Amino acid sequence: MTSFKITGKLRELEKEVGTLSPMQRILLGTDGSVTTLLENALGCEVTVHTISQQVVPADEGVAASLGIHAGEAVNHRIVTLNESESGKTLLYAVSDSPLSRLNPSFRDDLMRADIPIGRIMQMHRIEGRRELDDVRMCRAGTGISGVFGIFRHEPLLSRRYRIITGGQPLISIRETFPYCNFTDEARVIVETPSRIHMGLIDMNGSSGRVDGGIGLSVEDPAIVVEAKRSSELSIRGEPGSTERVQRTAEQVLAALGIRGGAEITLHRTYSAHIGLGSGTQLSLATARALCELYRPMAVREMAAITGRGGTSGIGTAAFESGGFILDGGHRFGPSGVKSDFRPSAASPEVNPAPVLFRHPFPEDWQVLIATPDIPEGASGAEEIDIFRRHCPVPIGEVQAFCHAVLMQMLPGIIEKDLDLFGTAVNSIQALGLKGVEHRLQPSIIRDLIATLRTTDAAGVGLSSFGPTVYAIGDTGMQDALRAAEESIAETGGTAFITRARNRGAEIRAST
Repeated sequence: MTSFKITGKLRELEKEVGTLSPMQRILLGTDGSVTTLLENALGCEVTVHTISQQVVPADEGVAASLGIHAGEAVNHRIVTLNESESGKTLLYAVSDSPLSRLNPSFRDDLMRADIPIGRIMQMHRIEGRRELDDVRMCRAGTGISGVFGIFRHEPLLSRRYRIITGGQPLISIRETFPYCNFTDEARVIVETPSRIHMGLIDMNGSSGRVDGGIGLSVEDPAIVVEAKRSSELSIRGEPGSTERVQRTAEQVLAALGIRGGAEITLHRTYSAHIGLGSGTQLSLATARALCELYRPMAVREMAAITGRGGTSGIGTAAFESGGFILDGGHRFGPSGVKSDFRPSAASPEVNPAPVLFRHPFPEDWQVLIATPDIPEGASGAEEIDIFRRHCPVPIGEVQAFCHAVLMQMLPGIIEKDLDLFGTAVNSIQALGLKGVEHRLQPSIIRDLIATLRTTDAAGVGLSSFGPTVYAIGDTGMQDALRAAEESIAETGGTAFITRARNRGAEIRAST
């Protein structure tokens, strides 16, 4: 890869992840020893820690990179480069070397010693050149996020190069490090959960209160937002979400009295109006990132500024603490904060409802999320009209809903009685506004729910206005996953298994 191509690739990366620091550019484009470069830049000794090393058959990709036959034996080595004194992980590296091209003494040192490859080559007086052939952004995932102590969906910067000696590739190496490393700028990264909204409890209002919600915070899908100070406000991310980020950022900066701005990058998000609460999570993640940069603020204050939680408090509480959540709704009537039935999006002046019950959800229970690729659930004027036409709901259904929550759902969570909890989930689907939501669904959603109820899932429900359907179980959820995938095969969509998240959004500041 010529320097011109490297420069062009770095420009492409910046469009995707944000501005690269000079040190990041050097690390991605250098044709010298990274270990020596890091020691000179950081002024400390850099050590190697071997995570794993084994002889394996080369797969097609490795074989192509090394110019060998697939299946040929290679030494597969995974290491980290670390600051010697602090132990901080600086870089993650995976290398492959064909055994047929290694002399015995070089191979012995490579396979048994925590020594950088460049130094081993110096010890054996092997001359070679580094040929860079790939620079990209990727996601951390569960494994590498644990190595670096970062979020699963944070962006990583990665490069691949080959060490050429005697006209042949001796080693193929991929080096990776977090985008937030090797920069002098203070950055804040926020990772949020998503939430399943199981239902609004009281859309009758005769008790003097209205709304009230139950819901569950889940690990996936997630949102990752990054922000750093800037003289102007600039937003980078998916076009469908940047408008909300822009609007939220303007509201928060105005509330804080900040004349400057921020460079905000939306690294990961998920679709709006599918029943998983992306609007609230994205707004609060943006607000939290800015508040961490300029002035800390409580979650409920951020929700009030951004106009979230005016009907259901589940999204705000999921952001704040995670777990299973029951909120107490709002005062209703002429002297209440609400005098008619409206969704959260049409209640920006109403503060989030108080949380009455929050409890860790059993982590050995699995949660299936299935979202057919069909038009989004009700929102905007359509959602407002549904509330207007179908509320108040019959008081008898409200009472039945409350009974299921109080005597089945909550005891089921506390006593970890999956069948009892699942029974409550199934029974509330036909009650109150949740029953209305079901009746308004297209046939594919009703068929998907019916299909999942034939599996080992204990409870199956519709999240918010859909189209996302959830199912909860312990064993046998792989069968439920296959059933969901078959059910949505014609329309397309996503189906996956995740678990509850018993913590709220997490914030990480880095320099």
